[in-house]
Amino acid sequence: MDKEKTPVFKAAYLKLSKDILKEKIRAAEEIVKNCTLCPRRCKVDRTSGKVGVCKTGDKPFVSSYNPHFGEEAPLVGRYGSGTIFFTNCNLRCLFCQNWTISHLGEGSETSFDTLADIMLSLQNYCCHNINLVTPTHQVPMILRSLEIAIEKGLKVPIVYNCGGYESIETLKILDGIIDIYMPDFKYSNPDVAMKYSKARDYPLVAKAAIKEMHGQVGDLIIDHRGVALRGLRVRHLVLPEGLAGTEEVVRFLVEEISPNTYTNIMAQYYPYYKAYEHPPLDRRITNEEYKKAVKAAINAGLKRLDGARIFRLLKNP
Repeated sequence: MDKEKTPVFKAAYLKLSKDILKEKIRAAEEIVKNCTLCPRRCKVDRTSGKVGVCKTGDKPFVSSYNPHFGEEAPLVGRYGSGTIFFTNCNLRCLFCQNWTISHLGEGSETSFDTLADIMLSLQNYCCHNINLVTPTHQVPMILRSLEIAIEKGLKVPIVYNCGGYESIETLKILDGIIDIYMPDFKYSNPDVAMKYSKARDYPLVAKAAIKEMHGQVGDLIIDHRGVALRGLRVRHLVLPEGLAGTEEVVRFLVEEISPNTYTNIMAQYYPYYKAYEHPPLDRRITNEEYKKAVKAAINAGLKRLDGARIFRLLKNP
C-alpha cells in the first residue's frame, strides 16, 4: 500500500485496551438476551431463537458488501467507502429504497469470523473506511467481529451509517469505537414518523441520539485528501409537501448540536416500496420543494452543506 493509500488517522478502536473492548462486547451481548438494543425495546431473548421487530437473531446477517462510490465525497475519497449492508432494520419506513434488504430480509446469516474477513477484504481494497449500513440491531455481532478483525490488522475508521433511531445505552457502548457517525434525521413530526415508519417517538429519539453522537466525536474532521476521518455528519431526505419537517430539523442541528454540523440535504427521494399507496409520497419532490428545504438550512445558519445539487442551487438560486 503506498503512502497516499495509507490511513493517516488512528481509528478510535485502536486506542481502546483489549479489556475495555471485551467489556463493551459483553455488555452488548447481555442486552440481546432481553433485547433493548434499540428504542423498540422488544425485550425478547434473541439468543434463544426469538426475534423482535428487526427479525434478527444473535449472529451477523449480511446482505452485501463492496467498495462503494455512491456515498458523499468525504466518505468515498479516491478508493471508495467499504460498505457492508446489514439485513433487516429496526425502522419500518414504507418508502425504503433498500426495502428488499430491510423489509424482505435479503441476505444470509454468517459467522463472526466471516464478517471480520469482510472488513479486512474492504481494507485490502484500500477503502478509506468500513461503512456499516443499518447496524443498529446488529451491534453485538459487529463488535464481536471487530475484535477478530483488529487482531488480524484492521486499521481504518468505522462509519456508523444508521436511521437515527438509536438507544443511548447502545451508543454509549459504541463510544470509543466509532469514528464517524452518519445518522439520518428523517422527521421532526411524531405523527408523520408514526405514519411512515411506525415510530411515533422518532423525533425525540433522533435528537437525543444525535446529541450523544456529537458528544462522542464532535464536528466532522476532513483531511488534506478530502476524506472524512472523525465526527458527525447528518443526512436529511426532503419529502414531498414538507413531510420531513426540514425547518425544525435544521433549527435543532444549528441550535442544539453545532452550526458546523456537516449536513446533506438530500434531493433523491423516490417512491420505493409501498410509497405509491400513500400520497403525496407517490411522487418525486419538486425543485421548489428542494429549494425551500435548502434555504431553510441556510437561513437557520448551517455552515457545512453537502451535495452537488446544493452547490448548483447556491450558484443559481
